[in-house]
Amino acid sequence: MIEESGKRRRTMAEKRQLFMEMRAQNFDVIRLSTYRTACKLRFVQKRCNLHLVDIWNMIEAFRDNGLNTLDHSTEINVSRLETIISSIYYQLNKRLPSSHQISVEQSISLLLNFIIAACDSEGHGKLTVFSVKAMLATMCGGKILDKLRYLFSQISDPAGLLQFPRFEQLLREVLRLPTAVFEGPSFGYSDSALRSCFPHQKKVMLNMFLDTLMADPPPQCLVWLPLMHRLAHVENVFHPVECSYCHCESMMGFRYRCQQCHNYQLCQNCFWRGHASGTHSNQHQMKEHSSWKSPAKKLSHAISKSLGCVPSREPPRPLFPEQPEKPLDLAHIVPPRPVSNMSEAMVTHVSSGAATPTKSALGSPGRLDEEHRLIARYAARLAAEAGSAPRPPADLGFSFDANKQQRQLIAELESKNREILQEIQRLRLEHEQASQPTPEKAQHNPTLLAELRLLRQRKDELEQRMSALQESRRELMVQLEGLMKLLKAQAAGSAQPSPTHGRPPAVPSRSASAGSTPTHGAHDGPAGLGADGHEAFTAGTRRNLRNDLLVAADSITNTVSSLVKELHSAEEEDEEETEKLQNGKDRG
Repeated sequence: MIEESGKRRRTMAEKRQLFMEMRAQNFDVIRLSTYRTACKLRFVQKRCNLHLVDIWNMIEAFRDNGLNTLDHSTEINVSRLETIISSIYYQLNKRLPSSHQISVEQSISLLLNFIIAACDSEGHGKLTVFSVKAMLATMCGGKILDKLRYLFSQISDPAGLLQFPRFEQLLREVLRLPTAVFEGPSFGYSDSALRSCFPHQKKVMLNMFLDTLMADPPPQCLVWLPLMHRLAHVENVFHPVECSYCHCESMMGFRYRCQQCHNYQLCQNCFWRGHASGTHSNQHQMKEHSSWKSPAKKLSHAISKSLGCVPSREPPRPLFPEQPEKPLDLAHIVPPRPVSNMSEAMVTHVSSGAATPTKSALGSPGRLDEEHRLIARYAARLAAEAGSAPRPPADLGFSFDANKQQRQLIAELESKNREILQEIQRLRLEHEQASQPTPEKAQHNPTLLAELRLLRQRKDELEQRMSALQESRRELMVQLEGLMKLLKAQAAGSAQPSPTHGRPPAVPSRSASAGSTPTHGAHDGPAGLGADGHEAFTAGTRRNLRNDLLVAADSITNTVSSLVKELHSAEEEDEEETEKLQNGKDRG
């Protein structure tokens, strides 16, 4: 008894949750009943996550749950309604990415309680199939054109004519939505609602039905329905315009411009609440804008329209055939026997000469019940044949042996893998122990200490020798620069005309340039270049100066290469001694 009362209290709290959240949004301050109703229903749609479910997904859910095979007056209980809603949301979560998953249990609870509050306010626990279809098709997402086409297919006869009793029933069910959000006095059902939609028409086809409900303005009882879809489209529209009342720098959603006051614009919150400032009055006519166009774009559009480059009025919607499309005959498409693969089915379908079904033929609701029954019958026959076909015992034994061999092979590989991992761990530990030097052994071994001191002395000697070699190389480079200057001076002197015409030009004195060149001896010749360089400069005046410079450059190159060889030999000796010391440590 206590558990039943607690469960009843939880159910009542869940029923009140959605309406309490809606009251917290303070929609009742909106002075226009049309906008107030549309905002409330849009809040319910988003809170129940129905804006993520398209009308075509809703039709698919109806077919999966077998609602198309039931009569409109058939009653279903709350548990079956909960099953239908659960399938809608579970299929929705399959289509959504993992980062955008919804809370299925919460959505089911909110939507179920809202539908029960709207359709079963007396608490009978029964709802008709037509009521469930009308509610879900009206509150789901998608285009209003597709919704109205589906609703018309539910209230028309096979010839495509509107049946007024069914349309009256549709109005009763749809107008329960405003009543559920406490807007019944403005948009509740009345006898005049049916006459206001089609006052004089006796035969109403699909195009006339769409023109009437999508007109501007639509029938008064359904004026909130297109406004709810426009609210969904402009929720993220940005207007870089300042509101003339609240002085907000930008607007989101609708923008309203006064037709009498110059450059007086209001955001949707100020307009819905009836705010006005200055000379503006709420009685002035306002124009609603659902998009923003820059002045330059407006000017170019006006010029193009005046020149006839832009059509004056585009058709608001496509025209549909008046006669309903006939359902497809799938007798020649479904093969009489099971096909081995998909390519065989495609060959069978193409060879039969069947036309490819279009989207309009497949997507027209209420016309494919026969095709679905054929497909279901064929699938059941395939399942029966697959279940009744016995497998040979030889195949069973072969598959069992193959599975056993695979399991044995996997077990052997796993054991080998464990042994290899243990061996790797053992070798790693031995290597770490061997690579760690023990300071006690190094302190008690005088031979290692002596070798270490010798290596340090040898390292210092090699560093001193390397610095001396680098200094010698710098001096040789300075001497080479002096020789290059002599060559340039010789070339410049030979280019000038000689005043004696028979006397050879005098060779410039060596002392002029050698004074700035550092030398290693007391002689004035190119000191430090070796015997070859000295002979090249004292051989005689007949030899060309260019050849002498080339010989000197070769001598410098040989000297530098010899210095590099000595440096490499010293480094190799250092490395050998280091290896010896390491080997001595390992032996110790």
